[in-house]
Amino acid sequence: MQKRIPERQCVGCQELKQKRSMVRVVLTPEGEILIDATGKRAGRGAYICPDQACFDRAKKRRSLDRGLKTSVSLEIYDQLAAIVAATSVGRGSGA
Repeated sequence: MQKRIPERQCVGCQELKQKRSMVRVVLTPEGEILIDATGKRAGRGAYICPDQACFDRAKKRRSLDRGLKTSVSLEIYDQLAAIVAATSVGRGSGA
């Protein structure tokens, strides 16, 4: 039996992609909003592709706010922007 790879929908582009290839933002039961590098923190999660276009679209539309059902601070968007920029640089140098 083949193991199924979990997929999640990106809040930016609305495409289904592999869970591990995306960045998870989580609203913890305590009400904190964090970027979840492990993908295992308890709470409501929203996923976004580490792609500049997806990030820009999600920020403009405030898609994370809807996905997490709460207001997401600009600090979280700034942290995500840094992750997306670092990922884009990493992908560009490998080509």
